[in-house]
Amino acid sequence: FQVVDWVEAYKQDRNLALLDLINFFIQCSGCQGMVTAEMLQSLYKKDVMRKMTETFDKDNEDYPLIRTGPYWKKFKANFCEFIAVLVQQCQCSILYDNYLMDTIISLLTGLADSMVRAFRHTSTLAAMKLLTAVVSIHLNLDVNKHNAQRLYEVEKKRISGKRTNGRLDQLERKRKEVRELLEVQNMMNAIFKGTFLNRYRDVIPEIRATCIEEIGRWIKTYPDAFLNDSYLKYIGWMLYDKQAEVRLKCLLGLQGIYSRKELASRMDLFTNRFKDRIVSMPLDKDHEVAVQAMKLLMLMSQNCEDVLSAEDCEMLYQFVYATHRPLAVAAGEFLYKRLLGHEGDREVQPKGGRKFGASTDQLKRLIDFFLESELHKHVAYLVDSLWDWAGKFLKDWECMTTLLLKNAEEVGEALSDAQENALIEIILAAVREAAEGHPPVGRGAAKKILSVKEKKIQLEDCTKITEHFIMVLPQLLAKYSTDAEKVANLLQIPQYYDLDVCSMGHLEKHLGALLREIKDIVAKHSDMSVLEASSRTYYVLCHEEIAIYNQVDCARTQMIDELIKQLNQLLDCFWQKVSDMCFHLQIILPALQCTYFSLLWQLAAVSENSPKAFMILCDWLLILSHLDSNNNEEAVRLLGYLPNTPLQEKLFSFIKEHVFMDNEDFNAFVSLDLTEEGKDESCKLDDLHKKRSLLAAYCKLIVYNVVEMTAAAEIYKYYVKTYGDFGDIIKETLSKTRYNNKIQSAKTLILCLQQLFQTHAESQDSSSGVDFSSPSFANIKELARRFSLTFGWDQVKSREPIAMIHKEGIEFAFQGATGVDGKCLPPNLSFLLIISEFSNKLLKPDKRLVYSYLQRYITEPLSCRGDEWQPLVCYRNSLLANEDEETSVLGSLGEWPPMGSSKTSSFKRKLSNGMKTSQFLISCIFFVCLSVWQDCSILGKLNGFSFKWLLAVSFNKGMLCSTCPFELGPIVSLLWRTYWKCPSQDL
Repeated sequence: FQVVDWVEAYKQDRNLALLDLINFFIQCSGCQGMVTAEMLQSLYKKDVMRKMTETFDKDNEDYPLIRTGPYWKKFKANFCEFIAVLVQQCQCSILYDNYLMDTIISLLTGLADSMVRAFRHTSTLAAMKLLTAVVSIHLNLDVNKHNAQRLYEVEKKRISGKRTNGRLDQLERKRKEVRELLEVQNMMNAIFKGTFLNRYRDVIPEIRATCIEEIGRWIKTYPDAFLNDSYLKYIGWMLYDKQAEVRLKCLLGLQGIYSRKELASRMDLFTNRFKDRIVSMPLDKDHEVAVQAMKLLMLMSQNCEDVLSAEDCEMLYQFVYATHRPLAVAAGEFLYKRLLGHEGDREVQPKGGRKFGASTDQLKRLIDFFLESELHKHVAYLVDSLWDWAGKFLKDWECMTTLLLKNAEEVGEALSDAQENALIEIILAAVREAAEGHPPVGRGAAKKILSVKEKKIQLEDCTKITEHFIMVLPQLLAKYSTDAEKVANLLQIPQYYDLDVCSMGHLEKHLGALLREIKDIVAKHSDMSVLEASSRTYYVLCHEEIAIYNQVDCARTQMIDELIKQLNQLLDCFWQKVSDMCFHLQIILPALQCTYFSLLWQLAAVSENSPKAFMILCDWLLILSHLDSNNNEEAVRLLGYLPNTPLQEKLFSFIKEHVFMDNEDFNAFVSLDLTEEGKDESCKLDDLHKKRSLLAAYCKLIVYNVVEMTAAAEIYKYYVKTYGDFGDIIKETLSKTRYNNKIQSAKTLILCLQQLFQTHAESQDSSSGVDFSSPSFANIKELARRFSLTFGWDQVKSREPIAMIHKEGIEFAFQGATGVDGKCLPPNLSFLLIISEFSNKLLKPDKRLVYSYLQRYITEPLSCRGDEWQPLVCYRNSLLANEDEETSVLGSLGEWPPMGSSKTSSFKRKLSNGMKTSQFLISCIFFVCLSVWQDCSILGKLNGFSFKWLLAVSFNKGMLCSTCPFELGPIVSLLWRTYWKCPSQDL
């Protein structure tokens, strides 16, 4: 209701208006009870509260403040706004009548002490918002009082000692009016002591969070009254709260205080008492708490002198390598503003007087930090953390490359070899970040979707990278041509070129210089990383669609010809030395096979580097199991090999032990101190990359049919549990196997769910049956739901595999049952709840077909009563949810509705005796063609479109009936008579 109208009603009849306000608070708590005027007059206030508690539905724990959705979110905002507006409208009139506020405060204090959570939560929120509004009024009154005091002093000095002035008398009276100020102060004390002191430690975290959020607002709004240890101590204590929501409110409240330098200077005692706790909170297990703690520490370091020690800063800097990107970005801001962004850094001016970019001192500080952190494999993480704050600095390619190219006397002190390596790594990471526009692997679940503005910036950066490095890169390669590590990194930069820019005429000479340098590097080096980088550069630059293709292809061909020439010379020398030996294919191929089997036998003896041996084994299996069809038949006979069942079991055992077995311990490490047990963020990331590589190698064996597809069922069990670390690999495996064989892939999914269900059933008490309300059963249902989502929206494409899943699921659910006679409950009946997750992927005709197949196992439908048959009923409902004729019986838990006589004939036959859709379509085509052949006079009535349409209709109609080809005659005859009006005897 409108606040203004209520104020007018209060002035007319305050008891009636207050009764409406009381019922408003009661109903906002979710209580349906009503306080009447008689109750308010005849009962004490405690009795009224008790009466409302009795009318409250204790079993209903859902009330407006905790409901989700935009409507209830808006309700909460409007509820808080109403209280603020109510106080504002009353401040000039009825606020000080000693009745309104006393009644409201008494009501809210009483409700806040209720045993009912809804009353307690709602009234606490109302009381805290009420106190916030009263604090604003007190602040205004205090300001007015001080203004009046200043005006009084000024007016007093202007007036002579003996003269009097009406203005002075008026200011004197206003200065001495403190009654309203005292009344507001009493209201604040009553609410704080009556509600806050009892509820800031309530057992409900939402209530605690509300109290802490509001006290932070009071301190920031009215620091003269609240910025003291008497109020700050509550925020400090709640920093140790077990609930992340409460800790987060504490940090946000402190950010509002420390963001103002004049307030931060008054926080010395609090800072000394709780600084250690705040410094430790970036390690919080809740990501948002960790991020806000880092932001608070940055504000503290800016506005409080020497609050953080050097050791504290060094520890906080290391969070730039964290996998959670918001935390890493916050740490990057802290690092940049504390260490890299110092003002007053001078631009380096080399000989010749031309500035070449940002401060070299800043760049050297970044290099030194990177080297001191000793996490050289994670430079991409460091650059990504600093990107939002130091993007302009990190994209100053001219400054970076000048430092690498110039001599010591030109730019001051020369870089050491380690500094040059670090700078080249930073350049490569910055180029990749600018060109790709998304975080590195391991920091973010998927690639970032760029906005139009971000795409424009990305294209501009790619152009600048190309224009600069196509001129500078040949010089860098020439300078460091003998250093394999530097050259391998520098050769990766052309991967991010804009090839259209390379095609410009004025850059062709620089492209030729680059190709010559690459050719010389290939001739000098045998290091695999250098050769792979060179090969990748040729591959990137050799695109037939771009103008530089001929130039690059010519250089590549020339280099290959020279390499082949050198190889032939070496082979001639080699054959001369071993001319007495026979190196026929019959000797080389068995030798390779012996090497392979030797690796298998020695794999068990490998202990220190078993992951590497596993990777080599997987690569060998791929090579030996997938020979090209053009290979020599004798080579196929010698080298062709598929791993047997024991070897496949050993392969998965290795994956289970090294990837999934210790995954829980690995995830638990995220919340530990970086220095605990000698581990740090680097170790965690290295472990994750190694595990992902092992899992990817094994999944590749499944995708390429080296290992049986059913082995994927063991991998799919960990899909939900390890989604954050390996979800993309498992999902890609599922997609590839489905592309290879849709039916076999579906059988693998249902096999995975069956194995998990059997494991769950074995862990349950046999006497009580399968508990489908347990967390483990819920996890299986969630996995089934995830599997269902992978089929996408095209139900026609997934028709066959979805039908196969339901068929296999129904057979498994009734496995071991002699029939439904009311006595013998199928042991796996609860499995129907799991396959019901796939019901929404069935086409409507297929639902009826699956339903008819389900009826095969139901001999006495009327006996299916009781809670133990609930899975069967739920599964039935999921199949018939959209059937109009079944709506009247969907609510029945015991009766199975008979099928309509007009549709029963198409459901008589069983799915298990059917065949694939492709076979059925062939049967339809065969029958139609046979009919046309027998009656050539009808052939003229068909055109291309009609014939295709007939086949499509036959196909769709046919899926509703038996898939036996000998019973298709009536269906096609009916279609023929209907659409072409042919006499039945003609067919």
